[in-house]
Amino acid sequence: MRLDRAAPRGKLHNLILDSALLRGNLLGDPHERDVVVYVPDGHDGSDLPLLVDIVGFTAGGPAHVNWKNFGENVPERLDRLIGRGEMPPAVVAFPDCFTRLGGNQYINSAAMGPWEDVLIDEVVPLIEQRFGCGGDGKRGIFGKSSGGYGSIVHAFRRPDCWAAAACHSGDMGFELCYLRDMPALLRTLAKKGSIEKFITDFEAGPKWKGGDVHLLMSLAMCATYDPDPSAFCGIRLPVDAETCELIEERWQNWRLWDPVNMADDKTDNLKKLKALWIDCGDIDQYELVYGARRLHRKLEAAGVDHVYEEFPDNHSSVDYRMDRSLPFLAKALS
Repeated sequence: MRLDRAAPRGKLHNLILDSALLRGNLLGDPHERDVVVYVPDGHDGSDLPLLVDIVGFTAGGPAHVNWKNFGENVPERLDRLIGRGEMPPAVVAFPDCFTRLGGNQYINSAAMGPWEDVLIDEVVPLIEQRFGCGGDGKRGIFGKSSGGYGSIVHAFRRPDCWAAAACHSGDMGFELCYLRDMPALLRTLAKKGSIEKFITDFEAGPKWKGGDVHLLMSLAMCATYDPDPSAFCGIRLPVDAETCELIEERWQNWRLWDPVNMADDKTDNLKKLKALWIDCGDIDQYELVYGARRLHRKLEAAGVDHVYEEFPDNHSSVDYRMDRSLPFLAKALS
């Protein structure tokens, strides 16, 4: 299903990360992680920029190298873009950051794990030592949805590591994208009797309903933005379980992690980047476009150089947007 069968094929290398930081994590997730690394045809990786792909909720990085119907996986897309001269050669890494709760926001959490540190202090050195790529000023991070969220938050927090970032349809404007799911979550938990019962029943399978996956995602966000290590899987809700009223102290902890709010005092970090890309579909079904517009306005007002694009689509199956962002990142880092 390769769109350009004449494009020279890069090589995929399978590395294993033995993460010291993930040992003994609260969720009981494995500390050994696959990291698939793409190296373009004709290169060994030496002196090339490094791009790290962090994926959306329910996925893991290695999923982006799987065969894909009616289109390309990411390595095939890279072959085409690089082969046609639209993108400079780059090493691209696909780390497995999946968790028991179904995904990752790529920040440090007492419940989910220290994922910001895992990526920066373990994944990046593993790849750079093996291939001689990346280094200061030559690293970029990109992703969509939860991965888009992780990318923009890493840009805000860690310009000492990343020199470029691309956020596709990233989580932001938390009151719009998260709070609307709380009533349905409360109804389900009331029927189940507890968070623990919901999760253990979910894990028992053998089939997973889409609606239940979405509820699991809501619980994962609780464990990410405002964890309680003494609770089951570190989960505590930001709302009253009976009335669905916001618990202000807890919700404030969530708001600190909203990229829209980060733009109030961390835009100087973004000015250190060589390239920043933000886009979102104008009919995104999770209402993320409104948060993206808010962030864009704040970045414009603060004088942060960035590309902002809206495109006529929703949240689903928008990998084609990488045709614009990946060349942008690679050119800035080359």
